Amino acid sequence: MIKRALWQGLVAGTAGGVVMTLGEKLEQAVTGRPDSYVPARVLQRLSGLPEHPRKQPLPLNWAMHFGQAALLGVLRSVMAQAGLRGPVASAKFTVVRLTNDQILENATGVGAPPSTWPREELVVDVLHKAVYAFTTGAVADALARRSAGPGPGRRHAALRPGRRSGVGPLPRGAAHGR
Repeated sequence: MIKRALWQGLVAGTAGGVVMTLGEKLEQAVTGRPDSYVPARVLQRLSGLPEHPRKQPLPLNWAMHFGQAALLGVLRSVMAQAGLRGPVASAKFTVVRLTNDQILENATGVGAPPSTWPREELVVDVLHKAVYAFTTGAVADALARRSAGPGPGRRHAALRPGRRSGVGPLPRGAAHGR
């Protein structure tokens, strides 16, 4: 399952990153909001690269932006492989994506807690991260469904629908996908 989740997650996360970026560019064209170079600054701080006081190098920005998207896609793929799929799983993953950003941005001193942001900026950020999470989820879910079937969680749920006591775990051999 892990090998499958790794490559499928990298694909799903990259797809989510591309769709999120296209959405950001469209939103920026409409609102006039400038590009953010926070990803580049975070990567500079994490890696010890020299910082630039004004405009950040675009390759560093893209590396951090798409690197985070791809790597976090692996987690969403693990969720899908386990049977955690659909809109509820993607909504949960949206929180993970936002949390990842905030940990890195605040720990490096590049960003500030969202509670201090103007409401409009917060709404835009949450919207873009939701687009990423739901796109990544749709791709991860489709790949997992094709390669692993329903997943161990869904197979366990099928034993007796609903959350019930007295339903033990799946046998060890039946817990893993194809």
